[in-house]
Amino acid sequence: MKAVSATMASADPVHRRDDPRVAAAPSIFIVVATKGRPGPTATLCQFLARQTVPIAAVHIVGSEAADVAGLAGCVPGLALDIVVAGAAGCSLQRNVALTSLFDRADAPADDDLIVFFDDDFRPADDWLERALGVMARSPDVVGLSGTVLGDGVCSDALSEQDAVDLIAGRLPPEAHWASGTSERPMAALYGCNMAVRARALRTERFDENLPLYSWQEDMDLAGRIVAQGRIIYTPDCRGVHLGSKSGRTSGVRFGYSQVANPIYLWRKGSVGPLRALRFAGRALLGNSVRSLREHRLFDYRGRFSGNLIALADLVRGRMDPRRILDL
Repeated sequence: MKAVSATMASADPVHRRDDPRVAAAPSIFIVVATKGRPGPTATLCQFLARQTVPIAAVHIVGSEAADVAGLAGCVPGLALDIVVAGAAGCSLQRNVALTSLFDRADAPADDDLIVFFDDDFRPADDWLERALGVMARSPDVVGLSGTVLGDGVCSDALSEQDAVDLIAGRLPPEAHWASGTSERPMAALYGCNMAVRARALRTERFDENLPLYSWQEDMDLAGRIVAQGRIIYTPDCRGVHLGSKSGRTSGVRFGYSQVANPIYLWRKGSVGPLRALRFAGRALLGNSVRSLREHRLFDYRGRFSGNLIALADLVRGRMDPRRILDL
C-alpha cells in the first residue's frame, strides 16, 4: 500500500498527473455519514488517502460535534469537508452532504461520481479507480455497488486486521449476495459502498421519512434512480464492511423499521409488493424464532417486539417509519 504525499483535492493532483485519460476523468466526491465513531471514520480516511485516483472532496457529516471530533487534519493531504447536521439519521446526514456538494462553486458535473461509504467500510486501494472504469465503459450505468469481501453486520464485527487480510487475499472472501465474479444487474444498491452519477442526485435525495438507521434507504434510492439508468453489482470494486456494533439503533426501533419501512416503500412505489413483503416477512419469521433464546450480539426479542408494534400500527392504520422516534 503506497502512501500519498500531497492533497488529493488539489488543482494539481499528484496521481498520474501526466496521464490525459485521468485528467479528463470525472471527479469523485465522497460522502460519509457517521455517528459515534470518530475513530473508525479516521481509519476510513487513511484508506481514502491511499486511493489510486484523485478525490475532489470528502464530505463527512456527523449528527453532533462529538461524531467528528479530531477528524480535521487527521490525514495530511486529504481534503475533508466536515459538517455537523444537528440531528441523527443516515438519510438526513447524507442529504446534508449532498446539499453542501451541489452548493459548491465546483459542484459535481453530471458524470462526476458521488460515492457513499459507511464509516466502517474499508475499500481496496483501487476501489475508486475501478468504479471510474466501470462507469466509463458502461455509460448507461447510473449506480453501482461492489464486492463485499467480508461483512460483519450479521455476525461478530470484523477487525481492521481482518479487513487488511481480506483485501490482500490472505483470508478467503465470504459468500453472500454482494459477491461473485460476474457483473450483474441489481434491484438495489448496498449503502455501505455505492457510487452514483451526480446527475441522478440533482433531483433525488434520500428519504428522510426513514429516520435514524434509515433501514432500506439504499433500496429506496435505487428504486427511484433506476429510471435514469442501470443499477449494477460489479466485482471490480472490492472492500470490507466491518459491521461495527457501536452507534446502532435499539432492537425495538430496528424491529419496527424492518416491517414499517418496506411497506412504506411499497406504498411509495420505489419497491415492489413482493420484495417489500419478503423483507418484512423474513424479519418477522427470523426474529420470532431467534427471540426464543437470548443472543449475545443482537436484541432479537427487542426486534420481534418492534415487528409486532409495527403490525399493530398497520392494523390501526397508523404505521409510519417515523414512529421509531417515539419508541
